[in-house]
Amino acid sequence: MRSILFIYCVLFCFGSIAAQDSLTLNRIGFSSLFTVQQVPDKDKSFVIEMHPKAVSFVQSYIEKEGAGLRKMKTWAKPYFNLYDEILTANGIPVELKYLSVIESHLSSQVVSWAGAAGPWQIMPEEATRLGLKLLPNDERMDYQKSTQAAATILRELYQKFGDWLLVVAAYNGGAGRLSKAIEKKKTKDFWALQYELPLETRNHVKKFIATHAIFEGVAMTEQDKNKNTERATNNATADGLARFLISGRFNAKTIANWLKMPLVYLKELNPNMDQQLATGKSYTLLLPAKEAIIFEAHKNQILQASIQSLYLDND
Repeated sequence: MRSILFIYCVLFCFGSIAAQDSLTLNRIGFSSLFTVQQVPDKDKSFVIEMHPKAVSFVQSYIEKEGAGLRKMKTWAKPYFNLYDEILTANGIPVELKYLSVIESHLSSQVVSWAGAAGPWQIMPEEATRLGLKLLPNDERMDYQKSTQAAATILRELYQKFGDWLLVVAAYNGGAGRLSKAIEKKKTKDFWALQYELPLETRNHVKKFIATHAIFEGVAMTEQDKNKNTERATNNATADGLARFLISGRFNAKTIANWLKMPLVYLKELNPNMDQQLATGKSYTLLLPAKEAIIFEAHKNQILQASIQSLYLDND
């Protein structure tokens, strides 16, 4: 039986919204993140299982950012109250407020290199389309007006893609790029098409998942913490080696450094890995059992470190 990662009561008090009650509303569109089952005889109580492909990133992100985000719970209440009111009025699950956390850390003064601004990081052309003024005062930095605009964008994206994780991906990387990925992979499952998207967009979605977990007060059990060990063990074969199908710009040197294993030995197990991954193909990575557990727990960080090493090598 699959381990249950997160169990908590969900109590929604929004009232009727566009002919959907709030409970129904918040269960729709998160199929690629959660599977939700109602607990017998427990009104509005659910067993919620996080998608297994999210677990490793969420665990690492909580370890890195959890303390700071938990402190935000206190001072962010006025912002979240405003967000909840506006999102609910627009028929959007209130969980989407956490998108503003990863976009701007709830700061109204953030301006990106691309020109996005405000707590929801709205681009100038989108602001103009939605009736926000940029001069003399930039209304993207007004919490109420920018949240109204963001709600419109989120609703439009959901009407197009029908899944809130895809909405988060499109909000970051653009609807056009996401549509091309969906067309290529013939699926709307974020996990099946994620590697067709830029690393920044993939991580944006996973940060949203992790931030949601932190703010909802969800804790991993000891059983959950052993999940990576179980999965690595399940990948092992008779030769004592675990196999991982990987893609993206992993490189042998970075993997060896992270796993503290000799580079020569890693390359013996995985000849031509760097060359094959560089062409955009997938590769079956072989690792001893001990190193496999470490790789399973930190593969997202290893991938990011591998990509950074490529930039450093090209300097």
